[in-house]
Amino acid sequence: MNDKGTPYDNAVAEATFKTIKTEFVSSRVFSSQQELDLELFDYVNWFNNIRIHGLLDYVTPNEYKRNHQTEISTVL
Repeated sequence: MNDKGTPYDNAVAEATFKTIKTEFVSSRVFSSQQELDLELFDYVNWFNNIRIHGLLDYVTPNEYKRNHQTEISTVL
């Protein structure tokens, strides 16, 4: 998290929640907390390892991270 008054962290969180609401929840009803937990775990796995992202040069987030790990560590 950044300092107080920095809006960029909130933008990432809002975008993440919007994606979860539109792609995962989308008027579904879960019969139990356990069902929700299992389905959400599967969705996050799919989102990170299977679903390709246009903003990431059409690779998965995990592939992008692996491909750019040296660039990321030099920036930090």
